[in-house]
Amino acid sequence: MLFSVDEKMHVIYRALFEGSQRRHFVGTVTAVDGAACRLSGYAYLSDPQTRMFERKPDLRETVVDTAHPGYITNIIHPDTDIESVQYRYVREVGLVCTDGKVFELNINEYGAKS
Repeated sequence: MLFSVDEKMHVIYRALFEGSQRRHFVGTVTAVDGAACRLSGYAYLSDPQTRMFERKPDLRETVVDTAHPGYITNIIHPDTDIESVQYRYVREVGLVCTDGKVFELNINEYGAKS
């Protein structure tokens, strides 16, 4: 298996067409079956006005088939505080997903750095 229970993941759902809602998920792997992973965590949806990602308030369970081309999966730092993850724009870097402690992931979904 490529993934293990208790690993933490950041998942980007690929947009199927221009203008579709951008969605990310950050969570902990709770079960693995081949390339399929069950995750417990939070969904983040993009706001087209601000181009930032806002966390949905409720804890969710989702299944991601990591072999499917519709997902971009990142294994993230094991000590990431899932409850504290947020997106913010950092000058000279771009959009960053971070817990403000041990995890930081540059998201280049919206083009070049500024």
